[in-house]
Amino acid sequence: MEECAPASLPAVIDLWTWWLERPTSEVARLATLLSHDETARALRFVLARDARRYIVARASLRIVLGNRLGVPPDELTFDYNEFGKPHLAPRDSTPTPHFNLSHSGSLAMLAICDRFPLGIDVEETKPLKEDIAGYFFSCRERASLKRLPQSDHLNGFYRCWTRKEAFVKAHGSGLAIALDSFDVSVGPRAALNLGRLNGDASERSHWRLYNIRVPAGFQGALSALSDGAPVRLRYHAWQGEDLSLGNIKGSAAHPGCSDHLPHRNDDSQSVWA
Repeated sequence: MEECAPASLPAVIDLWTWWLERPTSEVARLATLLSHDETARALRFVLARDARRYIVARASLRIVLGNRLGVPPDELTFDYNEFGKPHLAPRDSTPTPHFNLSHSGSLAMLAICDRFPLGIDVEETKPLKEDIAGYFFSCRERASLKRLPQSDHLNGFYRCWTRKEAFVKAHGSGLAIALDSFDVSVGPRAALNLGRLNGDASERSHWRLYNIRVPAGFQGALSALSDGAPVRLRYHAWQGEDLSLGNIKGSAAHPGCSDHLPHRNDDSQSVWA
């Protein structure tokens, strides 16, 4: 694993993207990497499609993390906090990275950082069948959503939803945080800071929100407890048959960086690799 960078340097957050629809033979091979409890969960899915996607998502998580730590993916052990957020069980004195996984439809995204907790959420932008915003968004967010042009309303909803979910996942307290107890922006340009967070007013200044690059038809967001530290997003993508045990080894988990592009939400940089 990369050595921890000095706090004055930008913290690198690695963002991995891959598709979950894989050939049956590959799904079977990936399933051998799962733990007993993960296998049991896969068997509980009603739809076979959902079980296959879960297997690919969890096995791929193991492959990336295992390669980062130099540990066989099937030997990783996950612990969970009281609200169900997973983290890697300690192995000797080796530091373990913070990570968070999200998947929607056939897309999965994984965020990893050595320095601070984070959360990621990605959602497929499907038409809404009920007033979810009315149930879960704050008064300020609902008002902001109504001010958007009708043509941008659906995307605005998903921008707000993914930003809120990313923060809740990063915080790690699950349903203990009411979704209407804090404010995020709904426009295309994400505000770095939370607009409001009930409780300790100073706490919200420790959190940052970021847009992330996702395929067409999806919205995504990232949240991190960075305390204002500069952040650089580094993107990695698995394409086609590259999602396999044989092709993720070696330099695949830490590929060379491509051209540096300014991140659209702040003054940090993101890297496609």
